[in-house]
Parts: sequence; C-alpha cells; structure tokens
Amino acid sequence: MTRGALIVMEGLDRAGKSTQCAVLVDKLREMGYKTNYIRFPDRTTSIGKIIDGYLRGEVQLEDHAIHLLFSANRWELASRIHEDISNGISIVIDRYSYSGAVYSAAKGNKDLSLDWAWRPEIGLPRPDMWFFLNVSPEEAERRGGYGLERYENVTLQLRVGKLFKSLQGMENNEEMRIVDANQSKEEVAQQIFELSSAAIGQIEGPLRKLGI
Repeated sequence: MTRGALIVMEGLDRAGKSTQCAVLVDKLREMGYKTNYIRFPDRTTSIGKIIDGYLRGEVQLEDHAIHLLFSANRWELASRIHEDISNGISIVIDRYSYSGAVYSAAKGNKDLSLDWAWRPEIGLPRPDMWFFLNVSPEEAERRGGYGLERYENVTLQLRVGKLFKSLQGMENNEEMRIVDANQSKEEVAQQIFELSSAAIGQIEGPLRKLGI
C-alpha cells in the first residue's frame, strides 16, 4: 500500500493558514486522495484546554512550561498521524513543530533559544513538505480578528517571521517552501496545490522523523 503524505502549513498569524488548509484538503479529496486535517494546538484534549486558556490570556504559565505543553499536545497525536499515513491517508496539518519552536524563541527569553525549543520536537513525524505563508504584519493587522490572542502583535510577529526565514536552507530542512501570502487567496491556493500534488506523486519509503 502506498503511504499517505504529510503536509504542514505554517506562517504568521492571520496569514490564511486555516483557509489554505481547507482548500488543499478539498482539492486533494477531489483528486481521489484520502485526506485528513489536523490543527494544532488541538484544544479539545486535556493539555489543549490549558493551552487554550493561556492563548486567551486566562492562564499565566512560565515560557518553558507552556512550550513543553505545546510540544506534548503534538505528541498526543503522533501515533494517529503515523497510523493514518501508513494506511494511505494523507494529512494536512495547520501549525506544527516549526511554529512551536519559533514562537517560543521569539519571546526573547535568553534561556529559551531556538535550539532548546526544537529539542522536544525531535522524533515527531516529519512532513514531506511544509509551507511558510509569509504575510506582512501590516497586512495581517488589516485582516479580521487580529490581536484577539496572546501572540498577535506586530513586534512579536516580526521576530517570528525572521526566525521562520532563518530555517530556510538549513540542513535536513529541504521540505520548506515560502509562499507570499500577501497575494490573493486564489493565487496562494494554486501555488500550494501545485507543489503539494507534485510532492504526493513523488513519495517513496516510510515517513521519516524530525531531527536536528
């Protein structure tokens, strides 16, 4: 049986990640690919409910502690991801380990580096391709709902964007693709679909794990 593909959508807040995930899932299903959608954080789990309170500003947690909870939330679904992929089901994920690492590192805590933030992610399923939707903070601010959650402020988003871009070209990170999310939704969707469908057609071997 041919395994499924693992595709991840990352980006700045209000870059249109969830919209693009929904469009991609629909298009892949139309092509006949069995496809599931996962969004992190998964706020329905016990850990996810704590994270939800933190993001809404209702709960205060130390930076290292909340980072480890975000990572644990991803580990909660790791076996499900492996099982679906092994059964030929492709998965599109809205936010993943890359977001987890760069958002924590962007806070400016000198004891929480990008390297430290990445280590709890090692061993999680590695995507076949992941997208960084790059949108200017000014454009993001113009979009509805901006600023409702903890990380939605221009200063932090600028740091997050810089850290995301620093990942491009790093060893063992050849799956990254940067997409200009200032374009129309239709243009972004077409670019993502073309790259994703090409990646699915080239899948060989077992799903790999995230490393360093």
